[in-house]
Amino acid sequence: MTGVDHAPQHLANGSAGAAVPPGPHPAAEALGRAVRELERHVARGGWDAPVRVFALIRTAQAIERDPALADQLPPDLVGSAATDRSHITSVEQEDLPDAEGLDQLLARISWPGAVDGAAIVCERVVLPPDVERDLPADPDEAVTALMAHPQREDVRLAVGVLRDGTTSCAVRTRRNDDDLAVGTGADLVPGLTAALTATLRD
Repeated sequence: MTGVDHAPQHLANGSAGAAVPPGPHPAAEALGRAVRELERHVARGGWDAPVRVFALIRTAQAIERDPALADQLPPDLVGSAATDRSHITSVEQEDLPDAEGLDQLLARISWPGAVDGAAIVCERVVLPPDVERDLPADPDEAVTALMAHPQREDVRLAVGVLRDGTTSCAVRTRRNDDDLAVGTGADLVPGLTAALTATLRD
C-alpha cells in the first residue's frame, strides 16, 4: 500500500525493583484517539468514498491563541481541552487540489505553522504480496486484474501524523466492517505515513 517515546518507569506498589510498564505518551494517545474517531466518522458514510484530508490542531493551544474560538467549539470539546492539553481537534479540508492520485495530492498539500498535524482517510484495494508480484506490468491491465482478483481486500485507511513525529493508523476491512474489528498501530502503512509527514515540512 502506497500508502514514541515512553513515559518514565515508576516503581509499582512500593516494591523495590518492580517497575510499571511505560504507558503511551500523551501525544500518541491523543493522536490515536483522533485517528480512530476520524475513521469511525468516515465509516458512517459507507464505502466507496472519496479521499478526505484533515488538519490536526492541539485544542488547548489553539484556544490560547484565539480565545474566541472557545465560543465556536462544542462545550464538551472545550471541556476536554481544559483537562487534557494533548487533546486534538480535527478540521476537514474542503476544495482539495486536483490530482490524479493520492501521491500527487499529498505532494500538493502544505500546512501553516498553526497546524500541529495532518490526517487522511482513504480507501485502498490490496492483495497478498505473492499475488501482487504476479500482476501484469501494464498499469491498466494490472488494475483490471486487481479489481477482479478473488483475494482482493478492500480497506479503509486512516493515518494521522504530528510535527513532533508521532504517528497513528487505523485500518478497517470491508469484509469485517465493524468498529470492534478496526486494527490500529503507530505505522501500519509506512509509505502513506511518510507521504503525509512530508506535507508538514517547511
